[in-house]
Amino acid sequence: MPSSPDPHEADDASLPDTMLAAVTTHHGGLDAIDVRCVPRPQPGPGEVLVRVLAAGCNNTDLWTREGSYGSGSGPDAKAGWLGPLDFPRIQGGDVVGRVAAAGDPDGRGLLGTRVLVDPALYDDDSPDARPADVLGSERDGGFAEYVVAPLARVHDVGDSPLSDEQLASLPIAYGTALGMLERGGAADGDTVAVTGASGGVGLAAVQLASARGARVVAVCSGSKSDAVRAAGADVVVDRTRGSVVEDLARAAPDGYDVVVDVVAGPTLEAGLDLLRPGGRWVVAGALDGWEVRLDVRRLYLANVSLVGSTMHSPRIFDLLVDLARKGAVRPVVAATYALADVAKAQRVLAQRAHVGKLVVVP
Repeated sequence: MPSSPDPHEADDASLPDTMLAAVTTHHGGLDAIDVRCVPRPQPGPGEVLVRVLAAGCNNTDLWTREGSYGSGSGPDAKAGWLGPLDFPRIQGGDVVGRVAAAGDPDGRGLLGTRVLVDPALYDDDSPDARPADVLGSERDGGFAEYVVAPLARVHDVGDSPLSDEQLASLPIAYGTALGMLERGGAADGDTVAVTGASGGVGLAAVQLASARGARVVAVCSGSKSDAVRAAGADVVVDRTRGSVVEDLARAAPDGYDVVVDVVAGPTLEAGLDLLRPGGRWVVAGALDGWEVRLDVRRLYLANVSLVGSTMHSPRIFDLLVDLARKGAVRPVVAATYALADVAKAQRVLAQRAHVGKLVVVP
């Protein structure tokens, strides 16, 4: 529901010195997560302290904990999203909360305001800058009672009709999906395919592409087809049939303008010919495998593009905040978990039996 500033939010001195947090202690399994009391962070100049109302779960939480992103030293090296990780680390890149304290007078006007946190710090000041540092990866994130964020990266969403849990579903999944659609140039009247359509990024892409007026063909397991269709898919392809590329071809005989792909693997390898001349295949995940062989002649002879897309830019996050304030897209929340149950939430996330987002509510 919409919310106005809370007059009971105070400055630093009246807040507790410690907080509960789910701390990841090393690369590994669920036993790497330790829920414990830690010192409450202190906001510095240009920063605010946010009392976490809800924090979304993402696949990157699993892969960062496991260290499965690889690095320059080798694809099997243990590393986080953007490189080596410092431990202990509090994960959680999706945060909505209320500003509880400010590191300097510039932030005091936001005290008590409900805010959505952009999880990224960027490599320059341009609207299309790339993420160089991510909340919950390079910095402690939202699986805690409090988190510190730069003042420039918090956005007032006090008037949004979305719930805290819906808002907390937006930053990484919807930011990534919106970035993919923007980089793919998806527009009204386009035919767009979405792989992994029942997951966080995939379902976000279905909703966002449908909202743009695209015809959406979504790939998911048949048991989730009703939920994906309800999110805006015009056609659902059942991946369990084992003929995804053939079924995608039948669903759009004239080809696709854009493919939004979080799966990669064999679908990418065999599916490039699904694109119309000049089409764009945008990939932001590798659930079915990161190693792909392709014939580059299929790219240049058809003037098609294979585009890598990671998260969002400042411009894209501003678009996302605008959608949040208007309630133009309403995320599907599959389940919520207490802070003490972060490991359980990650176990459920890894099983991929749900549709929509899992959200931690401290």
